[in-house]
Amino acid sequence: MKIPHRPLVNLACILHLIGASACSTPPAPLSSSGVNARRELSERVKKSPEPAILFVGNSYSFGLPKAFSKLTTEQGKKVRVGHATYAGWCLEQHAKNPATLRKINDGRWDIVVLQEQSEIPAMSERKRASIMMPPLQKLVTQVRHVGAVPILYQTWGRRDGDKSFSNDNFYAMTQRLRVGYHAAAENAGGLLVVPVGDAWESVVSAGQGAALFMEDGSHPSPTGNELIAQTFYNTIFAVPAGS
Repeated sequence: MKIPHRPLVNLACILHLIGASACSTPPAPLSSSGVNARRELSERVKKSPEPAILFVGNSYSFGLPKAFSKLTTEQGKKVRVGHATYAGWCLEQHAKNPATLRKINDGRWDIVVLQEQSEIPAMSERKRASIMMPPLQKLVTQVRHVGAVPILYQTWGRRDGDKSFSNDNFYAMTQRLRVGYHAAAENAGGLLVVPVGDAWESVVSAGQGAALFMEDGSHPSPTGNELIAQTFYNTIFAVPAGS
């Protein structure tokens, strides 16, 4: 069964039919800090008639703002979306970039989404702590200083895994990313993680993963961007899993 490139609501139906819900949440129960982060996000969204969301990341986020805006419009939600996205960038570059920091400061955002470069969260704990955590802490501090809620965008493994790891594959890399993002979320004070990688894993496990990737086996196709947007929508607007 193919996943056609159709509106997001049809993608969600297809995922339901194959038992791979786009409403995926992390497989392990949320920690106490995760529960608090979920509550913080829900309360902010409830208070905002038109939530303002800024996406900070790289090319994995290029198609997300448009896909997310399209989905929210179709669902009758009003949102204001912005982005600070540069090809190949990591959080360290954003944390040092005046344009990113100005956008965070001046946008009156409710939510700021932080996406790390596609390999860094899957590194060893020592490397991740050294490379990812200092800029993440700086950005989280800045986001909270302006009164917004920071959340993390958990990405997916590359179709053939990370070539710097021997015998690697999509599943192994996705698992490392999952562990890395959740560890970073805890270390940054208890952030909510948007489980995009988990949603991709469900579709790949159902044999439909080819539709999600561009030819490079790394970046999201239009269908991949739809799944990403659907996962963000379900997380931000607290759509129950399986609905």
